[in-house]
Amino acid sequence: MQTKQRSKYKKIIIGIVSILGILFVGSWLVLQTKMHQPSIQAQRVSESAKEEKHYTFYSGGNKESIGLIFYPGGLVDPASYSLWAQQVAQAGYDVYVVHFPLNLAVLAPNRAEEIQAAHPQKRFVLAGHSLGGVMASRYLVSNADAIEGMVFLASYPDQKGALNTLEVPVLSITGTNDGVLNAEAYESAKQYLPSDTRYEVIKGGNHAGFGSYGKQKGDHQATISNDEQQAAIRQQLIQWLEQFD
Repeated sequence: MQTKQRSKYKKIIIGIVSILGILFVGSWLVLQTKMHQPSIQAQRVSESAKEEKHYTFYSGGNKESIGLIFYPGGLVDPASYSLWAQQVAQAGYDVYVVHFPLNLAVLAPNRAEEIQAAHPQKRFVLAGHSLGGVMASRYLVSNADAIEGMVFLASYPDQKGALNTLEVPVLSITGTNDGVLNAEAYESAKQYLPSDTRYEVIKGGNHAGFGSYGKQKGDHQATISNDEQQAAIRQQLIQWLEQFD
């Protein structure tokens, strides 16, 4: 009798595990269809950078300059940001584009600390696109003594990532044709930013244009080319980073 019961329970457990496995695989496959893949150009540029376990490194060649740790937007492949990352690195600033599980920063929000631990003598600022910016600002709040600034690309902090009580330089860049960024939430979130936050707007730029991965659901059509938006991002980032030299 006990043997039959054990066999019955074993079958139930196997059945439950099988169902969970199917659900996991199914969810993973759905997420894969929603992933934003880099353009061919962005993929090629990323391949010229150094791939580490949890980030892609674009070397600026200057050990004394400040480094930029970047959190990608949700479901966006890290290689999608290679164009402006390489351009910023060519200006002398190391750029570290972080990799996250399923390309979601919310699943490993403290991954920046791995980069800091590997480069203990380096000074850093954080940056993030969309959801990546939200999670990066939360990390900054918890590590305010170790991070010297924050950049939001089509993004903003929530209450957990409020920076208004910290003395850190902040740069916020948006695009006039962004159809994904919640304009009302963006304006409301300004209460969580320092009063001297620098706001820049890319005329004709859209949400997906902060990377190079094609169209994004809900976004508006950009009226400038992706190369033009990448150049604008590069210029504004470099100008802002110069204050740390």
